[in-house]
Amino acid sequence: MIENINLEVREPVIAPQAGILPFTTSTSFTMGIELELQLVNRRNYNLASDAVDLLTWITPKSLQEQIKLEMTQGMIELNSSVHTRVDELIEELKGLRAALNKGAEHLNIDVSGGGVHPFQRWSDQRITPSERFHSLHEKYGYLAKTFTVFGQHIHVGVPSGDDALYLTHAFSRYIPHFIALSAASPFFQGADTHFDSSRSNVVRAFPLSGTAPVLHTWSEFETYYEELLQMGIIGSMKDFYWDIRPKPEYGTVEIRVCDTPLTIEHAAHLGAYAQLLARWILTKRPFVVEDDFYLLYQYNRFEASRYGLKGMIALHGHERGSSQKLPIYEHLLQQLSILQPYVQNKAEQTTIERLRYLANKRISDAEWLRQTFLHRGSLNDMMRMSSELWMGRHPPPYFQ
Repeated sequence: MIENINLEVREPVIAPQAGILPFTTSTSFTMGIELELQLVNRRNYNLASDAVDLLTWITPKSLQEQIKLEMTQGMIELNSSVHTRVDELIEELKGLRAALNKGAEHLNIDVSGGGVHPFQRWSDQRITPSERFHSLHEKYGYLAKTFTVFGQHIHVGVPSGDDALYLTHAFSRYIPHFIALSAASPFFQGADTHFDSSRSNVVRAFPLSGTAPVLHTWSEFETYYEELLQMGIIGSMKDFYWDIRPKPEYGTVEIRVCDTPLTIEHAAHLGAYAQLLARWILTKRPFVVEDDFYLLYQYNRFEASRYGLKGMIALHGHERGSSQKLPIYEHLLQQLSILQPYVQNKAEQTTIERLRYLANKRISDAEWLRQTFLHRGSLNDMMRMSSELWMGRHPPPYFQ
């Protein structure tokens, strides 16, 4: 990746790699994140369709390159620039949050994290004025409005397309960690879903969701991409709704399974976890990617979505010892120990310690939301407190 240029707007510098889908040269293990955020009114804390107006209040105007519209008008997307250090990412996010908070104040609305809004109705949502969004609405019908869910996307820089494909496959073994650690959508359509991450189920409704095909070289992927392009199945890489996908125009691999956390600090540390994993994976090459590589993927993904850190992860053959399954939190703790030698600075050590604490205590944003609802007795009040948390009016939970 190129330092200090926004993931969404920078012009790609194409490596001398021929083909229909050239892969951009990128610095290994840099990272950036995108956060889809909820806009809520201060009357009853339902979604507020004010995204278009909010964007006009963002100052300085240059930040409008990093704060963007999304599919429906109760959403806004915040994009970081590219970073090597998680502490610097947190500082940038604080600045972006301050600009967003200031703009929201003009409209008498608040901003919140969380993977879904707990009681909004999909039929009430308004598509954002945009040729692309209206085209998607025409193509996907009601699914476009049900896609009013809120996720964190994590980009990690890689030097080549071949490395991107390997990392895409290898990351899949740790998707349960990312789902469980970010889970923040226990309520949906006014009810407790009994899932820690109900958002995960909404995303699966789209075609070309799931996992990337088992391909090993970028030239193989280009052939696959060209075939789908010629058949009219896709128009660009954006039509792949995979949980993890290569992004050749940015030179990254993108993890797409996370709920938007309730705080910017937690979002940043999830980005740093992906960075540490990538450093270890591309250094050690611990997996052989074969046709059955995703055999246990759906089971493990479900367990993480349903039970969070308390779910079970089914182990692949080379991982098995005396048992065939482990609690996700134990699997995460083991991986954090493996990553310890790859920590390069104090900020990354903080990431390890924070995630270890969450795993040991089995706590999450989903649990915070449930406990807040239990104590307040109202989803509306829960959303008010959630927005105060994200906007920085209260310290982050767990680490006070």
